[in-house]
Amino acid sequence: MGGLDCSSEQVLVGMDSSDDAAVYKIDEHTALVQTVDIITPVVDDPYMYGQIAAANSLSDVFAMGAKVATGMNIVGFDGCNHPKEVLKEILEGGQSKVRECGGLIVGGHTIETPEMLYGLSVSGFVHPDKIYRNNTPRVGDLLILTKPLGMGILTTAIKADMLSLDSVKNIAYILSQLNYKASVIMQEYDVSACTDVTGFGLFGHSAEIADDRVTIKFDYSNIPIMQEAKEMADMGIIPAGTYNNMSYLKDKVKYAQELDDDIILYDAQTSGGLLIAVSPTDAPKLLKNLKNAGYEYSSIIAEIYQKENKILVV
Repeated sequence: MGGLDCSSEQVLVGMDSSDDAAVYKIDEHTALVQTVDIITPVVDDPYMYGQIAAANSLSDVFAMGAKVATGMNIVGFDGCNHPKEVLKEILEGGQSKVRECGGLIVGGHTIETPEMLYGLSVSGFVHPDKIYRNNTPRVGDLLILTKPLGMGILTTAIKADMLSLDSVKNIAYILSQLNYKASVIMQEYDVSACTDVTGFGLFGHSAEIADDRVTIKFDYSNIPIMQEAKEMADMGIIPAGTYNNMSYLKDKVKYAQELDDDIILYDAQTSGGLLIAVSPTDAPKLLKNLKNAGYEYSSIIAEIYQKENKILVV
């Protein structure tokens, strides 16, 4: 990455892969997990924006199977057009999510920017032998997705004021839902790989799971997709990042059926769900517990096969 080198026996997960966070071994029992992310506003309410941005930043630590320890605020604030009360609400929203998973905000940095930005640098801990990577699935495993697709399309629609207040509230709830409980639950089962679905969309992050070593076959009928996202996509309300994902991945995908809404499979997500590779024996039990814990959209969406001509089949 840019000629940078982080090679060290202590670096268990670094820049040589597309994993969700970096992992640095402290001793035989403890490894430090670090990640950072920022986003622009996706809703008008500053407190909710803070919650969503924090949930998005925290998610990479959960995908690695780690426990959050601390977070540091990273803020770009337009003080010329917004009062300080707005910044206060954003930070309070972020803090509420960090506390929800047992972490603490311990500082941060704010700069003046023409566009609002907020996110976190997050540190957590995990046992060195219990790290979940994003590219280690087994043939025969099933893939579970814990949140619905379409959030990139829907946040674009929110900015255009094209959705009802009830829809916006439901979308904001899903976006602000932490992957914390899902991470804790999955550790009770035979899970071989995990990632979270964010900017590269379902197919982009699935390609990282496949790692050009296996083929993932999706059951489109089981993939949770927000109905409003289908409606907005039909109207052409689609972010540029989604088209970029589709262009990059088109040669890796085989369509076994004709689909009307396949663009949503590439949709660039904010604060998306976990994508978990789990043994077929444990998959139904994990799915039941995820739903009981409030991840109501959770679904078994795919199966891992020996590598074929294309790594993604739907």
